[in-house]
Amino acid sequence: MPGGRPRSYDPEVALNAAMLTFWTQGYEGTAMSDLTTAMGMSAPSIYAAFGDKETLFQRAVERYMAGPGAYMRAALEQRTAEALAHAFLYSAVEAVAGDHTPHGCLVTQSALAVNPRSATVQKYLTGLRENGVKSLADRLQSFSNADGLPPGSDPSALARLLVAVVQGLAVQASSGAPREELRTVADQVMLWWPRRADSRTDPQGC
Repeated sequence: MPGGRPRSYDPEVALNAAMLTFWTQGYEGTAMSDLTTAMGMSAPSIYAAFGDKETLFQRAVERYMAGPGAYMRAALEQRTAEALAHAFLYSAVEAVAGDHTPHGCLVTQSALAVNPRSATVQKYLTGLRENGVKSLADRLQSFSNADGLPPGSDPSALARLLVAVVQGLAVQASSGAPREELRTVADQVMLWWPRRADSRTDPQGC
């Protein structure tokens, strides 16, 4: 007896379409009808393949964080505190103001307007932010003074500064700010970045 009816969709293509829709419209701004149109699937088919809207959103965020939003991972691999900040800020600019993707950040867009009834989504997004801050703070803490972070620096505060700046860049990008303008913001933050008086500026970590 022949097997079940074959799938008439590509799950990777469908999930990418969902990611782009959430990225453009945010979690609350995305209706199931938007998803069915973008993914080319009926609502029952989406539920069967990906779960409810909340589950689909989390899978879309995971895809985003592994792709366009992976700039934090690359920043954490840098060899100095200054190189980390440089990589994080400028890579974020490219991600939130890219030529071929929606402007803004999927996570930030969704976190700005979460309905109180979507408490699980709010908790999920808050957890992502706090995990990101902790990862940055732990990496900054790991750098010795010789790596360019002067005595008295607060790694946790610097991590929150970087995340706050990137969130602001994402909001500005979503409202139409050009990439060059966002880069000037990153330039200014790097001018203010704490350095040892005797450190050699080496933003690329070479």
